[in-house]
Amino acid sequence: MKKYGLIGFPLTHSFSKKYFSEKFRKEGLRGCQYELYEIPNIQAFPALLAKEPDIIGLNVTIPYKQQVIPYLDRLETACREIGAVNCIKVSPDELVGFNTDYIGFRTSLENWVGKERPAALVLGTGGASNAVAQALNDLNISFFKVSRTSPPDSKSTLSYKELSPEIMADYHLIINTTPLGTYPNTSESPPIPLEHIGSNHWFYDLVYNPEETSLMKEVSRRGAKTKNGIEMLHLQAEAAWEIWNAEE
Repeated sequence: MKKYGLIGFPLTHSFSKKYFSEKFRKEGLRGCQYELYEIPNIQAFPALLAKEPDIIGLNVTIPYKQQVIPYLDRLETACREIGAVNCIKVSPDELVGFNTDYIGFRTSLENWVGKERPAALVLGTGGASNAVAQALNDLNISFFKVSRTSPPDSKSTLSYKELSPEIMADYHLIINTTPLGTYPNTSESPPIPLEHIGSNHWFYDLVYNPEETSLMKEVSRRGAKTKNGIEMLHLQAEAAWEIWNAEE
């Protein structure tokens, strides 16, 4: 039996379990199982691995994306730069951390914008924004992060109040990495100045439930091109599958 799973706390729902269970069924992958491993604290992680010796791959969700790092033997290069893990390859010799959010976002963005490299505003400063920032760096796309308050003298972060007409005219790619707009709180959205959005803007919302957030609807009315996070979600899941099953 090859076992895969997700660690986190709490685990009230899981895209990953549904996705991989369906993948096993569709592709006739016998002897594969994906389970939810809700552990109360990261100190329980070694005991989980000892109890489940058939595990060969794990996804990691909040609050353990950073807490799990000291338990790993090494991190893949981009993952080390991001400072967060959402995928672990388990082998008898070592535990290796990856960040497939980075892989999924980068591939999805390239699929969308092609060879264009519009300067970007990354809404949010959490873990997802770090993966997005690393992908933008690697694609040579300049960007600012945007938060409700920007650190004093910050050269890389703006506050929403600093999104002037000039900034909005120069930065055409807007990426929402916050959870604002996610079901059931669908009316919430980051406070960007909608009056400065036009047909030269691209708006990428990492939220995928609902398929079209309220902010996506608003910027679309103003002519912006929009994309949600579902392709990224599928790409990061497939990236994890390839990592787990890659031959050494």
